[in-house]
Amino acid sequence: VQLQAFGGGLVQAGESLKLSCAASIRTPNFVDVEWFRWFHQPPGQMRVNVAGISSAYETTYRDSVKGRFTISRDNVNQMVYLQMNNLKSEDTGTYYCNILHQGMNYWGVGTQVTVSS
Repeated sequence: VQLQAFGGGLVQAGESLKLSCAASIRTPNFVDVEWFRWFHQPPGQMRVNVAGISSAYETTYRDSVKGRFTISRDNVNQMVYLQMNNLKSEDTGTYYCNILHQGMNYWGVGTQVTVSS
């Protein structure tokens, strides 16, 4: 399993970014992955889960991003996305793509998001 997040950058508060995660997976099949998740690690803080999408397209969001962030998945191209709108300074940090499958976690390289106020 290889995951690569990209699409981060420097934006002003109130602006939007769309993060992408390219997944290279052989086992399990991409469509069978139980959960794809995005984690946010603010500077000097622990990594926290902000959004998830299941194989059944069930979605979950951390309260702080509800209504602003949208997670989606593209099974054909093996991509996972995080649309982030109305960004706030507290959204600054590194974002990681994650797979949770049968109790195992797989992590990719993160992408940096900086929101200036």
